[in-house]
Amino acid sequence: MQTATSSSPGAQSPAESELAQLIVDSLNIDWIKADAIAPDAPLFGAGELGLDSIDALELALAISKRYGFQLRSDNPDNRQIFGSLRALSAHIETHRAAS
Repeated sequence: MQTATSSSPGAQSPAESELAQLIVDSLNIDWIKADAIAPDAPLFGAGELGLDSIDALELALAISKRYGFQLRSDNPDNRQIFGSLRALSAHIETHRAAS
C-alpha cells in the first residue's frame, strides 16, 4: 500500500493531468490520451511513451514556456526528474513554488 503520494498509483493528480496534456500536445503524441499516461510509468526508453532525447529537449522547452523555469540539460538528476509523469510533475511543482 502506497501512502507517500497524494494520489493513488494509477490515478493522475490535477498537476499530473495538466502535465500529461502538455506532453501529448507539445510532442504531438496521437497514440495515447493524456489521461491514459500512467503516473509512475517510465516516460523514456522502453516506457509506454518511448520518448527519446529529442523529445526531452522539446518537453523541457514546453515546460519552460508553461511554468517559467529552466530544466538544465547538465543536471545530474535529469534521469530521475524525467523518470515518470509523477516525478516530473513533483519537480515542476517544487520549482514552480520556489519561483
